Amino acid sequence: MTRSRWSAAAAALMLSVTIAGCGDDGGGGEDGGTLTVWSLENLTDRVQATQKIVDKFTAATGIQVKLVATDENQFSNLITNAAAAGTLPDVVGALPLAAVAQMHTNELVDTEAAKAVVDQLGASGFSPRALELTSQDGAQLAVPSDAWAQLLFYRKDLFDAAGLPKPETYDAIRAAAQKLNSKDVAGMAIATVGNDAFTQQTFENLALGNGCQLVDEAKNVQLESPQCVATFQLYSDLVKNWSVPGAQDVDTTRATYFSGKAAMVVWSSFLLDELAGLRNDALPTCAQCKSDPAWLAKNTGVVTGIAGPGGQPAQFGEITSWAITRESPRSEQARKFVAYMMNEGYADWLAIAPEGKIPVRQGAADWKSLPAGVDTKKPLAEIYPADVLDTLSKSPDTFQRWGFPQKQGALVGATLGELPVPKAINDLAGGQLDAAEAAKQASEDVKVIQKSLG
Repeated sequence: MTRSRWSAAAAALMLSVTIAGCGDDGGGGEDGGTLTVWSLENLTDRVQATQKIVDKFTAATGIQVKLVATDENQFSNLITNAAAAGTLPDVVGALPLAAVAQMHTNELVDTEAAKAVVDQLGASGFSPRALELTSQDGAQLAVPSDAWAQLLFYRKDLFDAAGLPKPETYDAIRAAAQKLNSKDVAGMAIATVGNDAFTQQTFENLALGNGCQLVDEAKNVQLESPQCVATFQLYSDLVKNWSVPGAQDVDTTRATYFSGKAAMVVWSSFLLDELAGLRNDALPTCAQCKSDPAWLAKNTGVVTGIAGPGGQPAQFGEITSWAITRESPRSEQARKFVAYMMNEGYADWLAIAPEGKIPVRQGAADWKSLPAGVDTKKPLAEIYPADVLDTLSKSPDTFQRWGFPQKQGALVGATLGELPVPKAINDLAGGQLDAAEAAKQASEDVKVIQKSLG
């Protein structure tokens, strides 16, 4: 449920931050009240940028808004407690799919309001997959807003010099990791930490393209299938033979690739601005990067969909959404707010972090020209070639996710709390389990979680 800059950054803001919009809690608005909007974009600079958009909305409509920045790691408890206390917000933004599923399971979302906004904006303008992942049984659970993609980044210069093809398949990844691995450069930097959702996302990104699913249509856990065992085997080969020693997480994998000591890394699209040297606290440190901070970006290729021998190219991606809560006394104002954020305010919203906010509503904003970065700002189009950005912009249409097509969003959310797959990978990396044993352990743990949900 975390974003790949996200994971480390969320810890820096563990308490919810409340920022009042124009006016006080009881002032203005079309019904004399204030619209309460929670946002999981809780980093200080993102809160400030969101507040500016909120202020423009208030100036345009007269509707007062109280913006509450909410930590993603605390969201489940916060929304449950708010529902019990009768203090639900009117709107929740930047919601990952598992959080949308949780709210739907607890009957906290206004599906008619979400559909009304999508219809108003035009369903044909949205990514079909984004609408599919945010719907269930014909009901539109939330309004999909933007996405970040899990990607395989690779050193084009090293691949070209070795005559290696683009690492788009299991065989190509394994062959490249083996050939490029040396005492100075690891074949791949890949996550192994057992209590980190980043490890889950990395594994799922590889698993999807091999036909490895969490559950089948009958809700039977599938982690011991041949397709999943093959993914665990690939992971085992990479970790044990062609990676770097020690526990690997979101920070260490990035640092290894940035230092020029890995030929490949699996990370999210949030890496794109850092890779180009636009963020001072996460600068590339390779030898060539000292004279040209953008050197690594220029020499990095990007793979979206990966295919295993048992499947078709696929990738993990997160769709974040706006949800309107059920029985909100300000439902009409909430719809206007979400529609504004998806139209007049859309470019400003995406500009908060364009590398991790790929639009799922096409034509409403010129995403490629939005300035990316933190300490240095530069449009992605000035850094990456058009074919890379075109592929990224289309990636939400090819996202796949465990559990959601099988209507098991609640199970997905629960597994993200327990993290059975990362725990199995950690034991796999430590040599306690082989691939089949890791698959069996993860499967048994998921079954226990599934049973607890009833």
